[in-house]
Amino acid sequence: MNKIIDGKETAKQIRTEIKEEVLVLKEKYGKVPGLAVVIVGEDPASKVYVNSKVRACEELGIYSEKHVMKAETTEIELLELVDSLNKNENIHGILVQLPLPKGLNSKLIIDSIAKEKDVDGFHAENIGKVLIGEEDTFKSCTPYGVVELLKRYELPISGQDIVIVGRSNIVGKPLAALLINESATVQVCHSRTKNLEEKVKQADIVVAAVGIAKFIKGSMIKDGAVVIDVGINRLEDGTLCGDVDYEQAKEKASYITPVPGGVGPMTIAMLMKNTLISFERTMK
Repeated sequence: MNKIIDGKETAKQIRTEIKEEVLVLKEKYGKVPGLAVVIVGEDPASKVYVNSKVRACEELGIYSEKHVMKAETTEIELLELVDSLNKNENIHGILVQLPLPKGLNSKLIIDSIAKEKDVDGFHAENIGKVLIGEEDTFKSCTPYGVVELLKRYELPISGQDIVIVGRSNIVGKPLAALLINESATVQVCHSRTKNLEEKVKQADIVVAAVGIAKFIKGSMIKDGAVVIDVGINRLEDGTLCGDVDYEQAKEKASYITPVPGGVGPMTIAMLMKNTLISFERTMK
């Protein structure tokens, strides 16, 4: 019954489109988009994410800078680096990899990034613009990727009952705003929601972003529902899984994203897209 939503293949298509557009813009302006990635400390997962973003830039012809700072970096030092990148005309997007080491105020650092270069879509003003439906802003990359997946698979959003399980500032909240802007009816639930199974079971589209392995069971899925799994968790045996019990849910779902290979690749693709958009705005 189910059809796999292949985020890896979709992200590959988007990256090909971006690469072609970068070549056109380079020919036209003699410049290319530039992305600066800042990492503070030695978090292993953060290193993997940052390196994958730098590799994506290399593949697509986007100029990139990687700024590696020690865990002992002070807030002032980090703010000074961000300020210099804000003023750098070769940099069109700035990304500070989260989480930051203890003692550094993430909100202060993110809001110090010029909103015109906030390609992660985390700046308070950009999130506010998404909330009121303005288009001249940056959408958070993972929510942007979820919406793009639904659109590229021509799955209806308008008028659909959508349940998002997870209320984070990175996924749940901004995704709710994007889907409402697409005329969906959205309910945001979480691990403390009463009668969660009953609510999820009524959804045409279920988005799992709660951060708990296999939290969404097959019994919670309505027959024919679309299931989008944003979670990524490592089990004791080392295997990766999502927030959805995939083997159970795929028996009920009409479309479903796998983990890995679903939403994950879309996040970096949309980061590259936002960097391209930022560059195009500066060239107008």
